[in-house]
Amino acid sequence: MSRYAEPMARLIEELKKLPGVGTKSAQRFAFHLLRSSDEDATALADAVRALKASLRLCSICNNVTDVDPCTYCASPVRNQRLICVVEEPTSIASIERTRGYNGVYHVLHGTLSPLHGVGPDQLRSANLLTRVEHGEVDEVILATSPTLEGEATASWLASTLRHHGVKITRIATGVPAGSDIEYADEVTMSRAMEGRREL
Repeated sequence: MSRYAEPMARLIEELKKLPGVGTKSAQRFAFHLLRSSDEDATALADAVRALKASLRLCSICNNVTDVDPCTYCASPVRNQRLICVVEEPTSIASIERTRGYNGVYHVLHGTLSPLHGVGPDQLRSANLLTRVEHGEVDEVILATSPTLEGEATASWLASTLRHHGVKITRIATGVPAGSDIEYADEVTMSRAMEGRREL
C-alpha cells in the first residue's frame, strides 16, 4: 500500500520514467510541484502538452522541430551538401557549440544494437540514403559515439554509402582537452594516436 495519496503516488511513478530520475528525485519533484502555485503547475503541464502537440521530425534530416523542414535544412547559409550524421538530436547542440561546422545534419535516433533488437531497419537512415543517391551530397561526416554500438553504426553506414561516390569521414576521437594522458585508457589512447595530425 502506498504511503502517499493516489494522485501523488501516480505523479511520482510518472516522474520516475524520466531518465536519471529515481524514487527520491521523483518524490522531491512531486512535492515541489505540490508546493508550486497553480499558475506554475499549469504552465508546466501546458509546456508538456505543447511539446507533444507541436514538435515533429524534420522530413529531411529527422531532427526534432516545430517547422518542416527544420531551421538547419531550410537555412540558405548552411552547406546543404555537407551532412553530419548523429545518433540523437541532443548531439546537434554539442556540434553547434563549436561554431566551426556550417553543414546540415542527419539524425538516426539510435545506433545498431543487436542485443536490444535494433538493426538497420530500426534506424532512420532511409532519407539520408535518398539524399546521397540523388547526388545532393558531397561529404558525410559520421559523428556517432566511440562506443561499440556507435562504431558498428559508423561502419555499417560507411559500407552502405561507399558505392555512391560520396566522401565519407569519421570524427576524430582521443584524449579530451583538459584531461591528463596518464588517465586515458588504452582504447582512447590508441584512437588519439591514430587520429594524430601534422602541426
